[in-house]
Formats: sequence, structure tokens, C-alpha cells
Amino acid sequence: MTTLAPHHDGSPLYVSDSSPALGDVVTVRLRIPVGYGPLAAVRTRSNPDHEPEWTDAVPLGSADGWDWWQAPVTVRNPRHGYRFILLHVDGRVEWLNQSGLHQIETLDAEDFALVTTSPPPAWLSDSVMYQVFPDRFARSARADERATPEWAIPASWEDPVDPVMPARSQQFYGGDLDGVIDKLDHLVSLGVNLLYLTPIFPAASNHRYDASSFDRVDPLLGGDEAYVRLIEAAHARGIRVIGDLTSNHSGDRHEWFQAALGHPGAPEEEFYYFTDAGNTEYVSWLGYPSLPKFNWASAELRRRFVEGPDSVVAKWLKPPYNADGWRIDVANMTGRLGDVDLNAEVRQLLRRTMIEINPDTILLGESTNDATSDLQGDGWHGAMTYPGFTRPLWGWLSAPNGTPYLSADGEELTEPWFFGQPIGGIPRYSARQFVDAVVQFTAGIPWRVRLGNMQPLDTHDTGRFATNAAPGTVPLAVGLMLTLPGLPVVFAGDEFGLVGADGESSRTPIPWGSESEPEVAERMGLYRDLIALRHEHPALATGGLRWVHVDDDTAVFVRESADETLLVLAATGEADAELTAAALPRAAAAEVLFGDATLAVAVDGAVLLSADGPAFAVWSLPGVEVPAV
Repeated sequence: MTTLAPHHDGSPLYVSDSSPALGDVVTVRLRIPVGYGPLAAVRTRSNPDHEPEWTDAVPLGSADGWDWWQAPVTVRNPRHGYRFILLHVDGRVEWLNQSGLHQIETLDAEDFALVTTSPPPAWLSDSVMYQVFPDRFARSARADERATPEWAIPASWEDPVDPVMPARSQQFYGGDLDGVIDKLDHLVSLGVNLLYLTPIFPAASNHRYDASSFDRVDPLLGGDEAYVRLIEAAHARGIRVIGDLTSNHSGDRHEWFQAALGHPGAPEEEFYYFTDAGNTEYVSWLGYPSLPKFNWASAELRRRFVEGPDSVVAKWLKPPYNADGWRIDVANMTGRLGDVDLNAEVRQLLRRTMIEINPDTILLGESTNDATSDLQGDGWHGAMTYPGFTRPLWGWLSAPNGTPYLSADGEELTEPWFFGQPIGGIPRYSARQFVDAVVQFTAGIPWRVRLGNMQPLDTHDTGRFATNAAPGTVPLAVGLMLTLPGLPVVFAGDEFGLVGADGESSRTPIPWGSESEPEVAERMGLYRDLIALRHEHPALATGGLRWVHVDDDTAVFVRESADETLLVLAATGEADAELTAAALPRAAAAEVLFGDATLAVAVDGAVLLSADGPAFAVWSLPGVEVPAV
């Protein structure tokens, strides 16, 4: 039987104010299983200005097998960390932080945290994102009127993606923004309400991360007018739109770079890291000469790019465009080079300008590995990051052998692609290791920021999950994406069941017209049902997270609020879990929302969960009762 443990998280059940100001007193609550102890005292320990500060918790009473305590915490710093300490009568001491319950003193970096900077708009927590790679999504009739650019290798919509250079970056299908408009009703039918477009600026590649300007939309996509039409059409359907901006680099054809290349003394030379007197050699992103790196020490770069109402960042958030925010490419490397680290300054400047222009916009940063140090609430509302969900999910739910792929030079590799990591393919994780990875890589991130982290199965930079999924595990993957804390992300084509072995092969043209094919219709139905579940139950967006059972094959958790509890089971093998009555109070009132698993309540109130895996199931239970103050 699963053993219960003390619990706290950043949700409204436990924190009176998730957006405090400096000096505010926030009430934090802790729930402890009845009979746990006995306890001599419960306290909080903060570390303002790196000097410990303590408060005493007082008992609130008991409900549904739990004792509740609460304590005041005065918010002293913009990121104010706190933890709980449990003093047992027998002299034992336990510490509770975001990584769990510990018998020894814990790291400040993994404390629960309150953040005083401006919160994201409320709509972020209600969002399900849909990511579009414009060249491959849909091609309108207007696209036929445009000439193929000189850099491009033209392809018909039905042609397979060629992942080998030069086609890897130059194969051109001609999708455009009017094509996206034509398919907005598809997004509505899925239930997604946030559209993320990879770059739309003019460039010399199909991915457009090598922008030649930030001041206009690529004419190949329909130009500025098409962007206005798209955002207006999306907004009319209740869909918000965010763009993609490269703050780490421009393209080598960019007007700023061209003004400085070979022109010493040009105002724009300070925008980049030129390394010779003639301005012909320069630092670039990972050594790619087409992507010269920005030098954020330049005040003029900051002015043109970010600062004020006339900057690039501001322009696209204002009329007539009215975009709803930005995803910042290579945010993790922005402003960083050797002994230079201006990243915090840049992300805070981005946030400040966006608040001044439109505080109802969101700012997400790409940080594909451990993003903890940058995700403390001072800049990004969340991040596109993989180790806290996507990579461990692949490790747990992928087939043992995976799918080989072609390297950029055409060499056939014998190991599956795994996020560019040279580790011999996809690691094999148990459900327990999946949970451990999720906890480890989110323990240092404030709860409010964690809710804004993009949570994809895959993206335009990765292989598609379905390529390597073990039989029957796609529903588990989609279900976990939509029920764990974070911003769910559907990469266009996943709902069609598309596959792709690596980040280029996954950028597949969408096979419009195949929606009625049985396998496609089934996959789309899965996405529609689970996205609808997310929207219908707010606890899946902002409720707390409590793991109630984990073994090698099964992970069971609840998303909790005062109004409702959602019980979620994911299992790759046969599930057989017995939970104490206090783990799921009032489980007798459980209502099946999704899946075929079985929930039974024993005479003593214990809850028995069983399923033949692979299985994904969700039940609705009454909300959590907290004793009245």
C-alpha cells in the first residue's frame, strides 16, 4: 500500500497569493497525514538576503485523514524561497521542499518559491498551444502567384522531406500564412487556443531562423498584410497568436549585419562580435557563419531590438498586428559568450518592454536543457525545455529499439535520435525514473513559472514521438502532456500521426485530406477528447500536483483544487495499486472521465486501482476539504 507523506505545492490550496509584492505576508499551508509523527512543531524556513528566517506554523484542524497547518511568510526578495521543517517528538527532523521530503538539510535552490514580478496573463494557464512551421503547414492559392526564391530547392506538397544538406535547410514547400488562415477551423475543432508560429521574417532558409530583417514579414508568406489577416482571423475564433524571435543571432543577410560586414566604424558593428579589424570575421551561433551572434553590450542594439515602442519586440505587439507574445529562440545563449553574461539583463528588458506595450502578452524562452537558473520569474513566463517532461517521457514510453535516422551528411546511423545527445540512442526509463526526472528538473523552478513551461511531446527541433512510441503508448503520452502541470503543446501533424526520425524529418507537410482515414480520425479523436478534458476541468491547469503511487510500470497522481480533484493513472504494464483512504478521500464518488481502468473502494476505505496496460485513465473526485480558519 502506498505510504502518504506531508505535502505542499504552489497552487491556491496551499498558497494564499501567488503574485505577492515585496513586503507582503503570504499564508502557506501544509497537509500532513493524520498519525504522522507525533510532531513537536512545524516551521517554515526562508532565506532572505541569504540569512535564515523562521516562522511557526499553527494547526488548522483535520479533514479527510489529513492534519493541516499554516504559517505566515513575509516576502523579502523578488524570488523568495521557503521550505517546511517538521520536528518530531522523538527528536527527528524532516525537511520538505519542491524535491520532496528529506532527512537532511536541503538546498536553497529547491525551496518552494514566491515571485514578486508581474505574473503572466491569466489566459496562459487556460491555453493549449499548437505549433506551426509555416513552410510545411498549408499552402494557399495565393502561394502559386509567388516566384520560388533563388536559395530554395522547390518541392511538391507530396514530396518526402529530404533531411540531407543542402535540402535540409533549403527544401521549399511554399506554405504561407493564408494557408494557416484556411485551416484555422481545424485548430478550433481540436480545441487549441494558442497558435505559435516559428519565424515569419524573410530569410534564406525554410526555417527562417536566419532572418534578413525583423521589420517585415517574408513576402513568401504573404507579407505584413497576411500576418494582420491571420491574427484577426485567429482572434475572431478565440485563438491567440505568438511569434518566434531570435535574440541570440540574426542571419548573415540581415540588414544590420550587412551594414557592418566589411565596414569598420559602421554603427551596426557593435551589434556583433567581429574579431578582425576589417569586420570580415565574426562569432556565430555554434560556428554556423549564416548566424552571426548578437553582442548585447550594445546600447544601440538594445534600443532597436527591445527598448521602447519603436523596437522590434514592440512593433509586432501593437496595432495593426496585435500579436499576443513571443517565444524567444536560443534564449539560453542570448547575451552569453565566455566571460560575458548579460542574459538576465536581456530577458528582463524584453519583459519590461512587453509589459509597457501590452501587459496581456506572454514571453517564453527556448532553453532546451536544464533551465532552472534562468527560470526564476524575472523574465520568462516559461520555457521550451525538454528534461522536465519530454525527454523522460521518451525514455519511459519509447519502444526498446527506436528508429534509426540519417545524419546531416546522409550517413545512416544505427541508433535512434535522442535530442542530439550522443548516448547510444533513447535511454530506457521506468515509470519511477520518469517521475524522478520530472521532479528533479522542476524542483528548482517556482510553481508559477513551471505552469508556463511548454510541455510538448515533440517540436520542430526534435523527432516526432510517434516515430519511437512503444505500441499503445501514444494515449499515455498525449494524456500526460495535457494533465501534468505546464503548457501543453501540439506540434502540427502529431494529430495526424505523423512520424519523423529527427528534427528535420519531423517538419513534414501536413497531409490535408487524410482526416477521414480511420487511423488519422482515431488519433484526432484522441487529441480532441483529451484537450476538451483539459478545458473542462480547471484543476488540470492550475490545481496542485500530488503523486499518490509510483512503481516501475505505473504512475498515479492527482491534480487538486478546492472545487475538484482529478485522479490520473498512466501505466505501461499491468497496473495494480492500493492506496490508503486518505490518499483519495471520498473516492467512492469518483466519476470516470477517460479510459478503461478500474477504481474500487474497499470496506476500510482503501482505494484499489487496476488496468491492463498500456492504459491511461482519468477520474473526477470531489475537491479537497481544508479546515476553516
